[in-house]
Amino acid sequence: MTPKLVATDLDGTLLDSRGELSERTRAVLDRLDAAGVPLVVVTARPLRWMTDLWPVVGRHGIGVVSNGAIVYDVAEARIHELEGIEVEAGLALVAAIREQLPNAVFAFEMVSGFAREPAYDEPHHVPDGSPSGTPEEVLTGPAVKVLVKAPGSSPAELRAGVVAAVGDTATPTWSTAGLVEISAAGVTKAAALARVCDRLGIAAADVVAFGDMPNDLALLEWAGTSYAVANADPQVLAVADHVTASNDEDGVALALTGIFDL
Repeated sequence: MTPKLVATDLDGTLLDSRGELSERTRAVLDRLDAAGVPLVVVTARPLRWMTDLWPVVGRHGIGVVSNGAIVYDVAEARIHELEGIEVEAGLALVAAIREQLPNAVFAFEMVSGFAREPAYDEPHHVPDGSPSGTPEEVLTGPAVKVLVKAPGSSPAELRAGVVAAVGDTATPTWSTAGLVEISAAGVTKAAALARVCDRLGIAAADVVAFGDMPNDLALLEWAGTSYAVANADPQVLAVADHVTASNDEDGVALALTGIFDL
């Protein structure tokens, strides 16, 4: 049966290695939209990074950002759902992680903006004028994501330390080496998309999903049909039903063309 909804990750999946949408992929998405098939972007990107990319979702206007913490109504330009980590819980996470990883440094993605500790270095992704200080000073509202780095620790050590510290109190994920992103307990791309599909009356079996990194695993396992791009993490390649071409070869567009006869 032809799927009724498409869900796709952005970076490393739908977008090329420059973080751009190719003309070929854009044309396929336009044809998909004209055919009346909803496309839901399901990304780790924060809301503030999405302004130029919202046209990707077409007239159906749904986006899942920050690994599932926010469901955004594009047509109405408003947050439809927000599941954040409250201030007290966020500070408790910081303390627990520091017991495991004394070298950990933190940043916080909030609806109001981005804030960080002075030692948190991310030259390309820290907005100018972002508050800098201790967690107690800069975590002023619910955190959509708590971001953790540990200079001097390997990516494996960072991940293991955060997972041990967090337990079942929150949801840690990762899509790049040297960074762990923490969402509220139970928050995943899959959980948010499941609620979107429930409102639309679409079953998981009627969803086709695309991804490339471990933070896409739950999404790919939930969807009735799943695709990994050829450049995906080995864990993703192992669980996906199908493998399409890489993100630099318009893999998602190629798969959609065949699935929907576009």
